[in-house]
Amino acid sequence: MIKGSVDSIESMGLVDGPGIRAVIFLTGCKLRCKYCHNPESWVKREDNYTSEDVLKKVLRFKPYFKRNSGGVTFSGGEPLLQVDFLIETCKLLKKENIHIALDTAGVGIGKYDEVLENIDLVIFDIKHVTSNGYKDLTGHDMNEIYDFLKIANKMKKKFWLRQVIVPGIMDNDEYLKQLEKFIKTNFISSNIEKIEFLPYHTMGKSKYEQMGIEYPLGDLEEMNSDKCKDLYNKFMEMYNEKN
Repeated sequence: MIKGSVDSIESMGLVDGPGIRAVIFLTGCKLRCKYCHNPESWVKREDNYTSEDVLKKVLRFKPYFKRNSGGVTFSGGEPLLQVDFLIETCKLLKKENIHIALDTAGVGIGKYDEVLENIDLVIFDIKHVTSNGYKDLTGHDMNEIYDFLKIANKMKKKFWLRQVIVPGIMDNDEYLKQLEKFIKTNFISSNIEKIEFLPYHTMGKSKYEQMGIEYPLGDLEEMNSDKCKDLYNKFMEMYNEKN
């Protein structure tokens, strides 16, 4: 039985996929997003769960899944860095007919086709839509995401797309136009079930202080939630008009 490094398991998640969900947070991530609120998950820690351990824990919540069309969501960190553990765990969950979502930035270590065989929904985190912007925001090259997206599109996977709106970076018309182009170029429109804008927040700032890491965005104020909603409505009007 393969073991993996699990940071935590949230039992009653309501925002990471449809219905009530068990959210499994795996450790390890290549990206260093400036707005990341889970810096404690950057480095993969010691393996502490087998796939069977996860299954046993998840099965306790299965009655809630059935009543609310819920399931399991793998998040992180970046789940695609623990690909063998992810594949084996997903196969066990699928034997129990459990809906599986994958919350990812698409930057892993391969075997994407094997992972996606057992994934019902991809919650894809759009970091930035230009190479320079992506590099500046994450410290990583953007090209890696296209390998994942190519396979997911070929397998016709359903997507929820998420974009964090950081003040001074994404809250302008130019970025919205670039985002529209990026989505229409890299995704099959009929497979997109939802597009979400998430306002930038500073809830993870204290973690940086505790870990002795300088917070990358300094004293940048949080994104106003009402303005974020207005930007979303403006974007969706633009997106749907040309779709």
